[in-house]
Amino acid sequence: MTTHSLLEILAEVERGLLTPEAAADRLKSLPFEDLGHARVDHHRSLRTGLPEVIYGAGKTPEQTSAIFTSLVNSGVDVLATRVNSATASALIAQHPTAVYNETARTVSLATGGVARSLRGHIAVVCAGTSDLFVAEEAAVTAETFGTKVTRLYDVGVAGLHRLLAVRGELASADAVIVCAGMEGALPSVVGGLVGVPVIAVPTSVGYGASFAGVTAMLGMLNSCSPNVTVVNIDNGFGAAYTAVLIARAAVKK
Repeated sequence: MTTHSLLEILAEVERGLLTPEAAADRLKSLPFEDLGHARVDHHRSLRTGLPEVIYGAGKTPEQTSAIFTSLVNSGVDVLATRVNSATASALIAQHPTAVYNETARTVSLATGGVARSLRGHIAVVCAGTSDLFVAEEAAVTAETFGTKVTRLYDVGVAGLHRLLAVRGELASADAVIVCAGMEGALPSVVGGLVGVPVIAVPTSVGYGASFAGVTAMLGMLNSCSPNVTVVNIDNGFGAAYTAVLIARAAVKK
C-alpha cells in the first residue's frame, strides 16, 4: 500500500465508485498481514515512502514466495535480496515478469500499479569486477525504488586514470555509492572529487589480511574525506536505501 494507492481508494469512496465496506476489505491487511511465518509490513510505504524489502537469506523458497506475493498484491514494487537460485526459480515461476539478477542475487518486480518517473540520480562505483555482487545489489535496489542509476565499474585506485576519466558522470549524481575491498581506499578518493554524500561499502574481497572486509571497513571509517559515511560489509542494499532517500531529498530542493 502506497500513499498514492490509499488516496485512490479514498477518492473512489468519495465519488461513490466504491462502498465503504469494499474499501475496508481492501484495507484489511493494513498495517500488516500475518502469514504465520512472517508479518508483512504493508504500512511501510505510507510511513517511509519505500516498501518493505525481503531479505531472502535463511528463508525457504516457500516463505519468500508467500511474502513476495503478499507485497505484489498490495500494489508496491517488490524486491527480494540475497536470493539463491532455488528461491529465484520459485519466484519467477509464480511471477513471470519478475527479474532475477544473478550477480546481485536479487529478484525484483515493478507492479506497474503507479505510473512514476525517476526521482534523483545515484552513481554506483566499484573498485574491481570482484566487487560487482555488492555494486549490483546496490544498483538494483536503487532502480527498484525509482532512482536513476549510473554504473561506474572497475575504477579502483590501482589505476587512478580510470576513475578520473568518469569525473563528469560522478559530478552529476545526487549521491555516490562506492564499493571496494582490499584496503578500501577508493571512497576517500571519490569523496575528494565530488560535493555530494559518498556512501562507502566495504566488500569481503581480498587476500588473508583483508579479514573478509574488516580491513576495508576500518580504512573507510578512518577516511579523511568528510563526506564519506560507511555501511556494513557487503551491504549494497543498505547503501542504496540511504542513497535513494538522499537523492529524493535533493530532487525536492
